[in-house]
Amino acid sequence: MFNPKYTISNNLLANIKRISLIISELNNQNFSRIILLDLERRARTISSYSSTSIEGNPLPLTEVKQILKDKPENARDSEKEVLNYNKALIELDALIKIGHKDFDVKLIEQIQQTITEGLIEAHRCGHIRREPVFVNNPKTGQTVYLPPDHQEVDVLLNELFVYLDENKNIIDPLILAGILHKQFVVIHPFVDGNGRTTRLVTKILLARMGLDTFRLFSFENYYNKNVSRYFQEVGVLGNYYDIKIK
Repeated sequence: MFNPKYTISNNLLANIKRISLIISELNNQNFSRIILLDLERRARTISSYSSTSIEGNPLPLTEVKQILKDKPENARDSEKEVLNYNKALIELDALIKIGHKDFDVKLIEQIQQTITEGLIEAHRCGHIRREPVFVNNPKTGQTVYLPPDHQEVDVLLNELFVYLDENKNIIDPLILAGILHKQFVVIHPFVDGNGRTTRLVTKILLARMGLDTFRLFSFENYYNKNVSRYFQEVGVLGNYYDIKIK
């Protein structure tokens, strides 16, 4: 049974309170429809740039803006990554606005399918992995993490979703989102697109608990500006089974 261990420092608690207050104040602002649509578009653009940049996409923000404006039909893979992520943001924002409640494997498969469409093989797109994978350091090419066997992924995901559901009214949303983010990376449920899917799934979880970050700002941008620390905090090194034993 999934039962994560973590410590909440006074500094962390203070930051959680501050973040919750800022998000609440932003989402309670009365913007005109025109201004709100522009803010949403800008946030999606920055998120699409930042989240794909974290994964090594070389496109600069200026080019990302142009790609999202022109939407080229014969896009390169780097351009498809940006277009797909932006599409996923739009689709998930729509689900939030209509009060979509389901938070399950079907949802994360839908997200992964959107962000990897046209980039990986069809049988690996929108499906939990049925094969072993390994995570390489993008700079050195060396394997740095061996995730759990694919035969355990369904069980691990189920345990995670059960934990999230049982604690949604007990644990602070930001703490719960952090637990989701870390464990999703640990499980590594897909052949490709795990990082981007994780960040989108985390947004959905926060929105369901009243902290909707879709409309006005991009936390992917914060991750991208602090990418070394981001990987240090949420990344996993070694063999899953060795880590599990510790």
